[in-house]
Amino acid sequence: MSVSISPADLYRHSLRLLLDKDIPGWLGLWAEDGVMEFPFAPHGWPERLEGKEAIAAYMRHYPDHIDLHDFRDLRIHQTTVPETIVVEMRGVGRLVRTGKPFDMTYIAVVTVRDGRITSYHDYWNPLAALESAADFTGSSR
Repeated sequence: MSVSISPADLYRHSLRLLLDKDIPGWLGLWAEDGVMEFPFAPHGWPERLEGKEAIAAYMRHYPDHIDLHDFRDLRIHQTTVPETIVVEMRGVGRLVRTGKPFDMTYIAVVTVRDGRITSYHDYWNPLAALESAADFTGSSR
């Protein structure tokens, strides 16, 4: 008997893994052919990552750059497509290199099939990212 997890519960679990800095565990939630997109990515930053390997390369050093402490104001909205959710939240923490506060508002559209993330559209504020771009020197962004 297989146990299925709802997209909302899978997403909540993914946030816990990010807070625990468990990037391999977070990547384990992805389908091999998963796609991560950043529609508002600034010039020179990735707009689309295709496949688990590309997503892994992008996320590998994330905890070295951002020390996440919490995801506040989390709201998960179910859509008319059962596999797809819309998420609103704030990621709060600090930038590792400078110690400056990190506070980013996100909206994500996430699709889950067979217990794995297949599509993740990450709508974050590129202006806030550009303000701290120097703090990402050497990152995969």
